[in-house]
Parts: sequence; C-alpha cells; structure tokens
Amino acid sequence: METRNVANDPLPDYGYNARLPGVSLAEAKRRVTEALKEQGFGVLTEIDVQATLKAKLGIDFRPYVILGACNPALAERALAADLGVGLLLPCNVCLWEDAGGTVVSLVKPEAMLEAAASPSLRPIADEAGRRLRAVQERIAK
Repeated sequence: METRNVANDPLPDYGYNARLPGVSLAEAKRRVTEALKEQGFGVLTEIDVQATLKAKLGIDFRPYVILGACNPALAERALAADLGVGLLLPCNVCLWEDAGGTVVSLVKPEAMLEAAASPSLRPIADEAGRRLRAVQERIAK
C-alpha cells in the first residue's frame, strides 16, 4: 500500500495547487468540476489511477483521479496556431487524498506550452492560466 500521506508532501511547481483539509476526494471533484464549468471548461476524461493500478498491476495506491479538462474555444485557438499543440492538451487536473483531505493540482498551461516554443501560443496559455487560477481560488475558499 502507498504509505506517503503527509500534509507536507511537496506540491508541483508546474501546477496551481490547493490543499482542502477535511474535504473528501468526491466533494473536491464536485467543486472542481463546477468551478471548471464556470470558467468554460468541460471534463472530457476521468482516469481513476487507484483502480487502474490495482486492476493492471495489483498495486494498492491512495485515491487519485486525473481529469482531462478542455475549454473548446481556447483549444481551437491553440490548434489553429499550432496543430502539434494537441500533444499538450487537454489541461489535466489531479486530485488525491492527502492527510485527512484532498489536494487539487491544476496544470499551469504556461509551463506546458514552453515545450512548444511557439510565441503565438503565449496569449492562449496566459488566458488558460488565468482561468485555471480562478478555479484554484474558487475551490480553495
């Protein structure tokens, strides 16, 4: 069984992060999905990492979910600027149980798009980042 479950686990600097003490993963997922919707994102995919690792490898792991979020207008603008950017889409949101609560980490589009090195993508990444920061702020309240 995955035993690291400490409130001081480092959070990724390539994500917008929120610790939600006392909030279940299910409730955090509901809040995130609602806040994403307010910012024009829908959830295209959901991966239950805990269930997948158990089924495929027989490994017990903490509850951990990856949501693939997409804002269609921003995705269309990014793809129009650079078709290869599809490799970096959608915007992932990870949720995991941690020390009596849930951690939510939303990808920083600005950090991801540095790999593309396309100046025309910068304003799109900046806008996506502003929207995802608004999601982070909303769920952290």
